[in-house]
Amino acid sequence: MGRRGTHVRVWAPARKNVSIAERFAGSPERGRVQRLTPEGNGYHAGLFEGLGTDALYSVLLDSGLYPDPASRFQPEGPHGPSQVVDATGFDWRDSGFRENVDARVIYELHVGTFTREGTYRAASEQLSELASLGVTMIELMALAAFPGRYGWSYDGVDLWAPSERYGTPDDLRQFVMAAHSQGIAVILDVVYNHLGNDGNYLAPFSADYFSQKHECEWGAGFNFDGPNCGPVREFVLENARYWIEEFHFDGLRVDATQAIFDDTQPHILAELVAAARSGGAALGKPIFIVGENEPQDSTLVRSPEAGGYGFDAVWNDDFHHSARVALTGRHEAYLTDYRGSPQELISALKWGYLYQGQRYQWQSKARGRPALDLDARQFVVYLQNHDQIANQVPGERIDRWTSPAELRAMTALMLLSPPTPMLFQGQEFASSAPFLYFTDVDRSLLSGIDEQRREFVGQFPSMATAQARAVQRSAAERATFELCKLDFGERERHAPVYRLHRDLLRLRREDPAIRQRRSANFHGAVLAERALCLRFLCPEGDRLLITNLGGDLELAPAPEPLLAPPNASGWALLWCSEDYIYGGHGVPDLRQDGVLFVPARCSLLFGPANSEEPGRASTPNRRGNDG
Repeated sequence: MGRRGTHVRVWAPARKNVSIAERFAGSPERGRVQRLTPEGNGYHAGLFEGLGTDALYSVLLDSGLYPDPASRFQPEGPHGPSQVVDATGFDWRDSGFRENVDARVIYELHVGTFTREGTYRAASEQLSELASLGVTMIELMALAAFPGRYGWSYDGVDLWAPSERYGTPDDLRQFVMAAHSQGIAVILDVVYNHLGNDGNYLAPFSADYFSQKHECEWGAGFNFDGPNCGPVREFVLENARYWIEEFHFDGLRVDATQAIFDDTQPHILAELVAAARSGGAALGKPIFIVGENEPQDSTLVRSPEAGGYGFDAVWNDDFHHSARVALTGRHEAYLTDYRGSPQELISALKWGYLYQGQRYQWQSKARGRPALDLDARQFVVYLQNHDQIANQVPGERIDRWTSPAELRAMTALMLLSPPTPMLFQGQEFASSAPFLYFTDVDRSLLSGIDEQRREFVGQFPSMATAQARAVQRSAAERATFELCKLDFGERERHAPVYRLHRDLLRLRREDPAIRQRRSANFHGAVLAERALCLRFLCPEGDRLLITNLGGDLELAPAPEPLLAPPNASGWALLWCSEDYIYGGHGVPDLRQDGVLFVPARCSLLFGPANSEEPGRASTPNRRGNDG
């Protein structure tokens, strides 16, 4: 776009006549029409003089008007006209921002439900609180324009247009810049495995946008390896670069990579990472690329030189599944192959995926690929995320399924361990808001969506009952969406939980042993049927974390070298999840006749005792033990 007008280029190889039609807000009428010139390669291009910033337009294919496939904004939704956006007009003031990689803590956020207003501007008002909590990176759930008044946007249909429901493109830019001013990086969840159905107008431009070779379970999948796939690949690769360059995102989270099909080399995922990194290079900063991959293929995080795709990290569902079973005792459906044992938890924290090629009974096949050489920080671990909460019929969070003490202990285990932790919005203050699947698609599609949800959750026997069906909410009800909005008043009403997360993230950030975050610097051992320990090695003084999800435990005998005291003075208690300030039941004397006593359902963090006062912690009312 320039002072003379706007340059438009459209791929429509089967069309002879492609034009741009000026549109008017809220009106079906069209104004001036400018025909584009065929380039001879399937593209049509031209300058529309006088079509300036904020002007509305549509692409005219024969007699039909359609949104621009690369529309930067759809102010009236996916079915309306596109709007000209001048990305160069925004006054960026974040050139000095760089993410603190070593302190990375991710916070998953859905803009529409994070605040009552459900806008970028309202979300910006909470950034200082997130920074104070210890969050260093926000992961925004998908933003591509979607139909209706509310939705997850994983059925988005305009890849280049951030949803108008949350504000303007400049509002989004302002949010990213405001986050940077608070020291928080922002990454975006992108969906390149399929497009939604309602509002998807790519087919009239070319049927070759979508694969005839591969089938995606959620909708129309992109054609990355079939006839005329070149422009389709370019469409997606440029989109990845666009979010980095024009919105200053600090990276991407790529949804369901296992459903991004490409039988050619280099794989589209490798090219996507390279395209995104080139966007970061244009801004002079590194970026973070994380992938979701249900089959647990470690190829994602291997370097291109090693035959991989070059991602920085992957989500680790195995840790979630094992932790959930440990906290709830339930191992139905895709939790069938987990027992929540201490060894599972240790292995998931130390080695990443639990399944790296072994047989996975739930799917009756091998799952995963070798990942023993990867580092812990390359795995993102979580106790909650948008999918796992919504996969329960009531959409209840994990704190409704377990005891407060056990959840405090497990939260400590996750937040003090080397893998990259992720919190889901409101988790830090035990939000009472559920997170359900909601969508405002065309009503003709709704019954099928609700039935698909019933079928999916029905894989859990406890949720395949008539009673479960009776309480399952329709995805299209406005009340379903409204229920999911956070109430920030719960930060005060649930202050002990909020303080727990603050203190743990401070320890993660400041403690010299905890903040190292390297697989080689920590080891774990099983202490009992429901108890484990992790030893963090550090020249400045080792740390010992004991997590006990069972009953009171006396470690006698204790033939485990990781429990051995670091010096003649023994261990001193630095922190305990059962402290009264966290809503716990207090910390008893941990030394009983030389035997280390571990209270039920708690996590304890120890450091070397002061040699001048053996067995004493540096904080009042906290006793140590001398080994």
